[in-house]
Amino acid sequence: MKLKLGVNCGFATNRYIEPEVWGEIVGKKLRLRSVQFVADLLNPFFPEDYIDSQIKRILESSVRNEFSIDSIFLSSQTRTNHLMSPDEQARKIWLDWFKKLLLIGARLGVKTGGGHFGILTVDTANDPDKKKRTVDAGIKAWQDLTYFVKDLGYESLIFEPMSIPREFACTISETRELMERINTDCGVPMLLCLDVGHAPHPDERDPYMWLLELGEFSPVVHIQQSVLDKSMHWPFTPEYNQQGIIRAEKVIQCLEKSGCLESILIFELYHKEHWDSDWKVIEDYQASVDYWRQYVKD
Repeated sequence: MKLKLGVNCGFATNRYIEPEVWGEIVGKKLRLRSVQFVADLLNPFFPEDYIDSQIKRILESSVRNEFSIDSIFLSSQTRTNHLMSPDEQARKIWLDWFKKLLLIGARLGVKTGGGHFGILTVDTANDPDKKKRTVDAGIKAWQDLTYFVKDLGYESLIFEPMSIPREFACTISETRELMERINTDCGVPMLLCLDVGHAPHPDERDPYMWLLELGEFSPVVHIQQSVLDKSMHWPFTPEYNQQGIIRAEKVIQCLEKSGCLESILIFELYHKEHWDSDWKVIEDYQASVDYWRQYVKD
């Protein structure tokens, strides 16, 4: 099994948005060679000339700091209803938005991309007919995107199982079903971005069970230190490793047993804009990289 370490650029949102700054953090301070870029740093709604200039700066930074951008993903500010909006016009707008995002990814050299599947409103989730129509439309939109990226150099699209039923997909069986429904008619396969902190259903809270059952379908895995019943996105520091349940050796063992052949383990650690934590971001990431480097040598 081939594993690499990488980082999700959510850590840079509103802190280190300059490509030269976050690029140096990734390549020089963290010594990581794989990046998951996020839409929050370059929203497709931005004007095209600004997008062009940012892409140029990002690519220059990637060369200078010796990393590649392997995937593109949604993040905190872009975690919206999007393709699961109850409004048909809004779904069309978001479908166009995703196409622009995936085009940005292609220009950055990514091989996969995606995000969460979409979030139903409470009203839609509670109305069986409305829910079916919206979910069917969302699946069709994702299928359209798999064909859209086929000629852009993508190998797959990915979605991340989330926390509650209206977010998709909060059980292992629902995750399999959603993936299979899209892949009945796809240009490139729809695969997964598992997160070791996302084991949301009360009957399936063991994150290692998710890795065992679904790891073979996950070319990207978000890693964070966490607890059994809540996604904490803690760093892998001695303090949090004592409290949390995520162990590098066990994660790797479960992925191997799942049949996974290759995956990028992506750090996704959250630091709120708080006096006690904002200044510790780089330090916590460095400690987390040091911990995982004992087990993943790239």
